[in-house]
Amino acid sequence: MATLVRSAVTALYARPSVLLVLCMLFWGGNAIAGQLAKGEITPMQLVLFRWIGVTAMMWPLFGAEVRAHWHIARPKIWRVIAMAMLGFTLFNVLFYLASLETSGVNIGILQGAIPVIVLLGTLLVHGTRIRPLQAIGVLVTLMGVVLVATHGSPEDILRLDLNRGDAIMLIACVFYAIYAVLLQGRPDMPGAAFFTLMAPIATLTAIPPALWEAAQPGYVWPTATGWMICLYVAIFPSCLSQLFFMRGVDLLGPGRAGVYTNLVPVFAAVLAVGLLGQAFAWYHGVALALVIGGIVLAQRTPKPKDS
Repeated sequence: MATLVRSAVTALYARPSVLLVLCMLFWGGNAIAGQLAKGEITPMQLVLFRWIGVTAMMWPLFGAEVRAHWHIARPKIWRVIAMAMLGFTLFNVLFYLASLETSGVNIGILQGAIPVIVLLGTLLVHGTRIRPLQAIGVLVTLMGVVLVATHGSPEDILRLDLNRGDAIMLIACVFYAIYAVLLQGRPDMPGAAFFTLMAPIATLTAIPPALWEAAQPGYVWPTATGWMICLYVAIFPSCLSQLFFMRGVDLLGPGRAGVYTNLVPVFAAVLAVGLLGQAFAWYHGVALALVIGGIVLAQRTPKPKDS
């Protein structure tokens, strides 16, 4: 049996497309988990227990690698702490808070703004030049985000009449984009070891908001369903997705692997409609097309000229 499992894992790890599609499916499923968590487990509990679970799973596997590369990580430890807090703790706290006040369809589509915000962030922080085609892609994606955030009424932006959950989700996207921009200067260590290092940091930074929440009147512990949701989030959108994505990047390179992120809003929207029965309005379809099309344009690179 163990031989069959090892053979299956080896075969899976040789197929980057399968790994990346599964990764995006799990990330899309995170939006559904946020919807199912309502009344079962609070956002602060879900974030804290999620990272406790991830640390418990990853450290026995890659803790030795973390210790072996600690001399590389230590000089940049404050950068690592900031990345874990922004990308893992604050992003997820806001992600699950947004899930309380908006739909899974909206959550998924709004996540499509992250690659574009990252593109703008690399311009501001690293001075990376944005080509005309990328600029068009940014504008097209932003049109889709505005359409979702205003529920098909873009004129609401002028009145600042936005859904609270959608606004929280957009702030979460900014935090994750900052994390992604900071990745460019991360310690030079294997991806799995780096993720394992950040997991306990995310756990520690999730403790203060969890304690604040616990001090509020009427605090209750997660239900049995809440614990199951937490287990799903720790295993699939966290551990497996990260490992699958890093393997996909190793096999295809960051550029080609990054294109697969276009599938996250698609999977999130399909799962929200299929599993939760949430409404899929006309503006969701238009916005989904704009977000995916804009990301594709932004990721296009010009063909090299023949010499």
